[in-house]
Amino acid sequence: MPRPDTRTPDFRAQEAGASGPGTSGRPASAPGRPDQAGADRLVHWLRHSPAQPLFRAHAARRLVVLAYRRVTDRRAFGAQLDRLRRVAVPISLPALEQAVREGRPLPPRSVLITFDDADRGVLDHALPALTARGLPAVAFVVTELIGTDRLSWRQEAAFLLANGGHARAVTGDGLAGRLARLAALPDPDRRRSLHELRVSSPARPPRRERLTPEQLRRLTADQVVIGNQTLGDADLRRCDDATVRAEIHTAHQALTDWLGAAPTAFAYPGGHHDPRAAGLLTDLGYPTAFVSDHRLNPRLPREALRVSRLPVDASCDRAQFEAVLSGLHPAVRRWRGV
Repeated sequence: MPRPDTRTPDFRAQEAGASGPGTSGRPASAPGRPDQAGADRLVHWLRHSPAQPLFRAHAARRLVVLAYRRVTDRRAFGAQLDRLRRVAVPISLPALEQAVREGRPLPPRSVLITFDDADRGVLDHALPALTARGLPAVAFVVTELIGTDRLSWRQEAAFLLANGGHARAVTGDGLAGRLARLAALPDPDRRRSLHELRVSSPARPPRRERLTPEQLRRLTADQVVIGNQTLGDADLRRCDDATVRAEIHTAHQALTDWLGAAPTAFAYPGGHHDPRAAGLLTDLGYPTAFVSDHRLNPRLPREALRVSRLPVDASCDRAQFEAVLSGLHPAVRRWRGV
């Protein structure tokens, strides 16, 4: 019997689900859609064509909200921040909240920096780069992971599937297909299937040190606002009403207790809007909530509880970063139908 691979694969793309760059779960050459090679050629051509300034000019009239996941390279992330300072106007969450409250558009070229699934990388790598440049940000946390050494359920599932785990309801072609199938299950079935993966896999997931309540307070003291990403990061669209309420309210109370003040920003798990969640957020007094839909916003967002974000890789090269920042990458995604 072959020895299981107990290394931790980089599952950032799979963790992002359908909202992550290039992770739609659809075949790259689905009927009626351009293949990946064709899309890559288009991106390359547009980067070096007269069209690129048009994308930049359009983005200058919009609000850009960047959604990072893991930050592992402080230098690469710092280079992106330096680029932002040269070509954009980094703003804080309070500035966005004030604009929404007063109905006043933000300045041209406004950019808000956010982090999903905030882990120790935000503290160890992102915060020093932000602090050195005096830039604010928002970090959304899954509260059941705070103070633990556990992987997120998406990371754990990816590891278990890659190391021999199986579940009756989790079928599909390849790892990405099976992860997409798991994420699409109703929440009770997802939990049951994750238990089956744990029991059936011969390998145990690695541990990952998480942020602590004390470290959350340190981040807030250094211009990083802590936001609510629910209790367990379940896809709220797959949850019943009671679970949606518990996921939001339990996390809200935990953050209020840890930080001494109620959170004011929310990130929908997986980046997917849920109208029931939006209603609960209104009742709790949240002025803003964020999706990850690869779109730019008006300088005064039309729906403050559905602010669009652009997922971005903290270690991508300058050309890729420019393609995201200008709106080119989102436009290509829409052209591809993903």
